[in-house]
Amino acid sequence: MAQVELIMPKMGESIMEATILNWAKKVGDKVEVDETVLEIATDKVDSEVPSPVAGVIAELLFKENDVVPVGHAIAIIATNGEAVSPKPSPAVKDVAAASASNGQPNGVAKPEKEMAPTPVAVAEAPPIQTTSVSGRFYSPLVKNIAKAENIGMTELERIPGSGMQGRVTKKDILAYVENRSTAPAQAPASSPQPVVGSQQPAVTKPAVSLSGNVEIVEMDRMRKLIADHMVMSKRVSPHVTSYVEVDMTNIVNWREQNKDAFQKKYGEKITYTPIFIEAIVKAIGDFPMINISVDETRIIVKKDINIGMATALPSGNLIVPVIKSADQLNLVGLTKAVNDLAGRARNNKLKPEEIQDGTFTLTNVGTFGNVMGTPIINQPQVAIMAAGAIRKKPAVVETEYGDLIAVRQLMFLSMSYDHRVVDGFLGGSFLRKVADYLEAFDAKRGV
Repeated sequence: MAQVELIMPKMGESIMEATILNWAKKVGDKVEVDETVLEIATDKVDSEVPSPVAGVIAELLFKENDVVPVGHAIAIIATNGEAVSPKPSPAVKDVAAASASNGQPNGVAKPEKEMAPTPVAVAEAPPIQTTSVSGRFYSPLVKNIAKAENIGMTELERIPGSGMQGRVTKKDILAYVENRSTAPAQAPASSPQPVVGSQQPAVTKPAVSLSGNVEIVEMDRMRKLIADHMVMSKRVSPHVTSYVEVDMTNIVNWREQNKDAFQKKYGEKITYTPIFIEAIVKAIGDFPMINISVDETRIIVKKDINIGMATALPSGNLIVPVIKSADQLNLVGLTKAVNDLAGRARNNKLKPEEIQDGTFTLTNVGTFGNVMGTPIINQPQVAIMAAGAIRKKPAVVETEYGDLIAVRQLMFLSMSYDHRVVDGFLGGSFLRKVADYLEAFDAKRGV
C-alpha cells in the first residue's frame, strides 16, 4: 500500500506558480497513468496535469482557483488497490481559513493534516513572489521583515534592490533596517541618471469616475496577466522604436503566383509570416547582439534563434508561441511551424514548452489593417518587430532608363528595442537588414 504525491509541475524557468482551473477527478475516483487529473493555468498557457501512477484519488490538497507554487504537492494518489473513503481535504473545505492560520500568501493553504506519502519527484518549491501596486516583486520573507519593522509599502518601494530586475533581497532590507533613521526613506531631491537594474518609485494611479452611463467589466485572468507583463516591460526597458519602409512587390507577386502550387505540394497555406521570419533569422545571423537578454549588468547572448510570433486569440487576448531553432528550418519548415502553432494557439492546445525560451518576437499588425505599430518588448527579450499592412502606393523606381514612378507594394516595418543594450546604430542597422533581405527576395524562386 503506497501513497504518491501529485506535484505541481515546473513549466519554464520564469514560471513560479500556477492556478488550478478545474479538477477532472474527485476524491475516490480511479485514475490511470497519464490520465488528466486537473487543469491548470500559468501566466503563459493553460495545461493539463496527468497522473504519474495508476490508483485512486485519496486527497485533494487545494481547490479550484487556488494559486500553488511549482513543486508543491496538490493531490495524494493511493496505489496498489488501497481503499479510499471519499472525504474532502481540510484545505479544500476552507482554504481561506487555512490560509490565514498558516500564514500562506496568495490564497495558498497548507493542509491541516500532515501525511507521509511516498513522493515521486518532489522538488523544493521556490518562494512565492508577490507584487506591489507598481508591479515590483517582493518575496514573502521580505514582506514579513518589512511588516515586523513597520515599513510601509511606499517606503519599501524606495529601497534599492540588488536582486534580478532590481528586486529587494533579504540582504537589502536588513541593511536598510540597520541604517534606517527614525524618518522613512525619502525620494531623492534631484533626478539622477538611471542605473541598470534600478527601480522607479510607485506611480499614483489616476482616479476613475464611475458616474454616468458606464458598464464595469472585470478583466479575465489572462488579461490581468498580460496587463502586468506589459507594465513590467515598460518599467524594465527604455523603449525606442525605429521604422523602415519595405518594397514587398517581389514577395507579393511570388506568393500570388505560387500559393496554390505551394498548398498542393506541401498541404500548407503560405502566408507572409514565415517569409518575415526567414528574413529576421538571416538578419540575426548578421547582428547576433539583437538575440540577447539582460540580467542586471550582464548581457546573455543566446546561441539558439527561437522566434516568437504574437497570435491573437478568439477572446481578444494575446499569446506568443515560439518556433524553436528557426534558423534550422527552410521556408517550408517555417510555414508548417507557423500554421501548426497558430492553429493550436487559437484552440488552446499549446504545450507549456511551446511558449517559452523565445529570443526575438514578431507581431503582424497588418493583419488588422494597421500600417505600423510600436510594440512592447516581450521580456526578457530586447527587441520586437511589427509588420504593417502591405499597400499599393506610387513609388520612384530606378531603372536603366532613369527614375520612373510606378505602383509598388509597400509595407512599414517597425522595431521596438531595449535602449539599455541596443543603441540606435544596432537597432536601425538590424531593421534595415531585415528590409534588405525582404526586398532581395527572388521572384523566380521555386516552391
